[in-house]
Amino acid sequence: MKYIITLNGKNYEVDVSESEAELVAVTEAAAPAPVAVPATPAAEAPKANAAPQVATQPGEKILAPMPGTILSVNVAAGESVKAGQVLAVLEAMKMENEIAAPQDGTVRQILAQKGASVNTGDVLLVI
Repeated sequence: MKYIITLNGKNYEVDVSESEAELVAVTEAAAPAPVAVPATPAAEAPKANAAPQVATQPGEKILAPMPGTILSVNVAAGESVKAGQVLAVLEAMKMENEIAAPQDGTVRQILAQKGASVNTGDVLLVI
């Protein structure tokens, strides 16, 4: 059986039988043809993640422990919460991580929204 293997810009033609392999020819590999990528109209262009919002309210900042996507925000601004109550759910690496309130308090500001991508240390809520 003959195989052509491209490695470091060269094509190696190899003849392989049941008991041995023989190098038949070495040639320069042709440069790959450029691939045309259709332009997407501005309306269909993917939206870049907006810059993280800045907490404007004083209080305990609840930070994202890891990068991921917000699956849900379970509280509303002005709502009273108890320590341990799930405030939001963050998906990271196909796992759902519950973000819990570290203390009793009132939700002062919500900076994360469902579907938003967050990075480690982004402020999600302020209590």
